[in-house]
Amino acid sequence: MPRIYCKMRRLGFSLLRHISSLPSQTSPPVDRTWCLHRGVSTGSLVRGARGYHSRRAVSTAAGQQIEELSGPEQRLLDKLYTGLIGGQRASLAESITLVETQHPRKKELAQVLLQRVLLYRKEQESRNGGRPVAFRVGLSGPPGAGKSSFIEVVGKMLTSRGHKVSVLAVDPSSCTTGGSLLGDKTRMTELSRDMNAFIRPSPASGTLGGVTRTTNEAIVLCEGGGYDIVLVETVGVGQSEFAVADMVDMFVLLIPPAGGDELQGIKRGIIERADLVVVTKSDGDLLVPARRIQAEYTSALKLLRRQSRSWNPKVVRASSHTSEGIPEVWAKMESYRDAMLASGELQGRRRAQQKVWMWSLIQESVLLHFQNHPSVRDTLPRLQERVTKGSISPGLAADLLLKAFSSSSSSS
Repeated sequence: MPRIYCKMRRLGFSLLRHISSLPSQTSPPVDRTWCLHRGVSTGSLVRGARGYHSRRAVSTAAGQQIEELSGPEQRLLDKLYTGLIGGQRASLAESITLVETQHPRKKELAQVLLQRVLLYRKEQESRNGGRPVAFRVGLSGPPGAGKSSFIEVVGKMLTSRGHKVSVLAVDPSSCTTGGSLLGDKTRMTELSRDMNAFIRPSPASGTLGGVTRTTNEAIVLCEGGGYDIVLVETVGVGQSEFAVADMVDMFVLLIPPAGGDELQGIKRGIIERADLVVVTKSDGDLLVPARRIQAEYTSALKLLRRQSRSWNPKVVRASSHTSEGIPEVWAKMESYRDAMLASGELQGRRRAQQKVWMWSLIQESVLLHFQNHPSVRDTLPRLQERVTKGSISPGLAADLLLKAFSSSSSSS
């Protein structure tokens, strides 16, 4: 589970107490189709004449609400859901856009759509003997490691073998303008024209860890769209950015031939989360350095604690330019998937990942509510000014803001 600091935990509990004291609000009835709102807990959903409804009563715990869908909203969701499970790439793209939105009402609609897709995926897995219907692979590495070129070659090979491949590529966002180039797709010209492939570039939008806050939900939509291989390409990352490992079945680290020495390999961080290390650009003049790096990282991985009882991380070489080593890389990925499925670890990893991302989203929401709380807004400018002048330390200012938030929440 990600590190959630004690202060953030106290803040979260205070916030939950504050939310519980608020009166619930519901919108006037428009239609008889129920909409999930702010974490509502439902039973299994069943499709009826007027849309999807709950098979058992919706939880009415404090802070949970339901709102009804209007006619246009219901038609939009039906259109997206039908097109998505029918394999229409345009519907998948529109669904991911809905999930990525920051508009409050559209975020609620996105959760309704996700709930439908999750039910559909669960039915598919039941027909598949409880095995996952898709294989999720996260690919990360430093800038210039050749991630996009590697995905292009691997993706074309997989589609030629009858697989449907989706690529979720995360591009860095500017820290000054907030914009993002979204240029990864330009390096996948052949794959982007393949009808059995879907490529979606998304901006990181300030999210740390190399992924976006909605990448996990986009994976679910891709699986609902019938893609049996989901590749998640992160932004160029460093040693401590490995959030993608908490949302995929297999984490692959790509490193260039000049990726450091054996000491670099044993540094704790991203390397100890890798299930497979691929030394890229292993051709031409870089072939000898690539072999050296492969040997050094193989030696380094032996010093790290095993994450799985069914799999030992491997180090392989590959070239996107000549395609040498690409089939062998995929063979290693298949071996990993088979071993993890046979032991049941893959299913267990997915269950643990759901809790990780639940807490990650809670942390994000708690911080947003904290920043918008009246007591915090009133106190924040004065404390910020004192911090910038050096009158008080940042730690003391943070404690005072937390105290102001907790006190007002308790009194209300």
